[in-house]
Amino acid sequence: MADLGRAALVVSLGLAVYAACAGTYGALEKRGRLVDSARNALIACFFSTAIAAIVLALALVHHDFSFVYVASHTSRDLSTVYALSAFWGGQEGSLLLWLLVLTGYGALAVVLNRRLLRDLIAWVVPVVGAISAFFAFVLVAVSSPFQTQVPAVDGAGLTPSLQNPYMVAHPPMLYLGYVGLTIPFAFAAASMLSGHTDERWIVATRRWTLAAWMFLGFGQILGSHWAYVEVGWGGFYAWDPVENAALMPWLAATAFLHSVMIQERKGMLRVWNMILVALAFELAIFGDFLTRSGVINSIHSFAKSSIGAWFLGFVIVTTLFSLVLILWRLPLLRARTKLESALSREAAFLYNNLLLVALCLTVLWGVIFPILTELFLGQSRTIGRPYYDFFLRIFGLPLLLLMGIGPLIAWRRASVRALVKTLRWPIAVALVAGAALIAAGAGSSRPGVIAYTFSAFVMTTIVVEFVRGTRATGSVFQLIARNRRRYGGYIVHASIVLLAIGIAGASAFQTTREQKLAIGQSMTVAGHTVTFRGLEHERSGVANETRAVLTLSGQTSGTIRSGVNQYFTGDTSREVGIHTDWLRGGEDTYVIFDQQQGKDVYFKVLIKPLVNLIWIAGFVFLAGSLVALWPDAREQRRLVARLALARG
Repeated sequence: MADLGRAALVVSLGLAVYAACAGTYGALEKRGRLVDSARNALIACFFSTAIAAIVLALALVHHDFSFVYVASHTSRDLSTVYALSAFWGGQEGSLLLWLLVLTGYGALAVVLNRRLLRDLIAWVVPVVGAISAFFAFVLVAVSSPFQTQVPAVDGAGLTPSLQNPYMVAHPPMLYLGYVGLTIPFAFAAASMLSGHTDERWIVATRRWTLAAWMFLGFGQILGSHWAYVEVGWGGFYAWDPVENAALMPWLAATAFLHSVMIQERKGMLRVWNMILVALAFELAIFGDFLTRSGVINSIHSFAKSSIGAWFLGFVIVTTLFSLVLILWRLPLLRARTKLESALSREAAFLYNNLLLVALCLTVLWGVIFPILTELFLGQSRTIGRPYYDFFLRIFGLPLLLLMGIGPLIAWRRASVRALVKTLRWPIAVALVAGAALIAAGAGSSRPGVIAYTFSAFVMTTIVVEFVRGTRATGSVFQLIARNRRRYGGYIVHASIVLLAIGIAGASAFQTTREQKLAIGQSMTVAGHTVTFRGLEHERSGVANETRAVLTLSGQTSGTIRSGVNQYFTGDTSREVGIHTDWLRGGEDTYVIFDQQQGKDVYFKVLIKPLVNLIWIAGFVFLAGSLVALWPDAREQRRLVARLALARG
């Protein structure tokens, strides 16, 4: 079986190299048969990679410990679901998943667009082929998942924190997002290589970009919930370098999705969009480098290995490739129109872009600063949470406000009077909400009050738009069907508002208390009384489990179990207890079993208002993204019209 997997990867490498080389020559020389041959090689590369993936999946499910990878990441007591999730639990398997998704995306993209965009596809194939060749080379020559050994009796097992349902879905979701950003990058590069820099590539890849952005965003929400319920520290986002590695390309892709609207409608920001799509792709690859190089310390990263240098080299080469292409095609990328007014929808989208990119680059600096200080000064200097929180407020709050203003302001130019008239109801609701919060005693956190006030403003603008549109069409479903892109975007904006409210509530207005309790003793936190009732001990198939039983009274009531698992492999995991009160807006009482002394236990109790709005926001985000992704016949007609115009 291992020989079949190795052979399949060698075939994938050969096919990817052929697609890159033959595709480049065919596109340069305008040789249609060679172009078609390269395209078929890229499609075949997906099937050979799928064979390798099936071999590894079968080895994991059947506990074939003659595979070094299987023995290192599974054990006989693992269920089938978690044994299969070990596919992406280690470095080699996750690289194979990356290549599988990449070749699958590439094959699907060239098949779906082979008729309408033949001149672009001729260059898309070698770009995707070259990227696939790099990953296939790493799997064949540097980090193979098909190394074998004398079969072991049992494996080392899967890390306990990964034995969680969220870890079955979270990593593949992120990979679908990371890798999906390759497709718009490949089309952008192809448009410059072919000299056809009109808007066809944007229309053709809008849905690909949206899908990648959706997967990346929802994957981060899943990861945040995993951290919240599994890691046992009371938070959901720690500004960890690998967490930031997923956030940065999402921010760049968000900016790109907004600015392409300006290019489609006005022919502006063409150079900027090329930079953004390249930035999103490079940040996705850079995130892979961070995870695999060992240059940063993270609970998400793999051990230091030899492939880090390969990925750094790949980031440098592809970045130079992107810059050379953009500089080469600058004359073709000049905008046809200019910004007419600083008070217009175009300007609002530009401000949105600048803030998103500023936040993205700020996070990037926070990630690379410790690496640079270690490299040049020999000292490890880290940047802590206050740095990120500060810039999140500086850039995030204006971004929140712009979400309400941007969609309602007029194109080309608008007057202050007309804008205030359009926004009078949202402004009124926001002012009332802010005043009510201060009167209720919530003014202790100024950023929290501002976030809530801006959220009220944005949510009101969304409601007003839906009410106006529904009155005109007679049905909200008919309204959405007529302009899925616009109203799907409004739903996504609503999800960001819910996210902002949830983050502000869980962070700015959280209450925390730590205390040692004997059995029968109580502690009170923000009006909640927590009483320690006793300890329970149980032996499962993989660990000795200890649980403290606590009851809640006061502003909420219920029972919580919080404790620790001592795994037979020697690992320990903290199992938090969470009680959600939906009548109080999704408030959580979060109990951490901190330390045991005899029958006494140190507990840390956190009251987290509105935190569950974060997870609800994830599903609203998914719904809005799917609405915007839903096929639209009008968009297909626009693509055909653009193609006809380009052909003259």
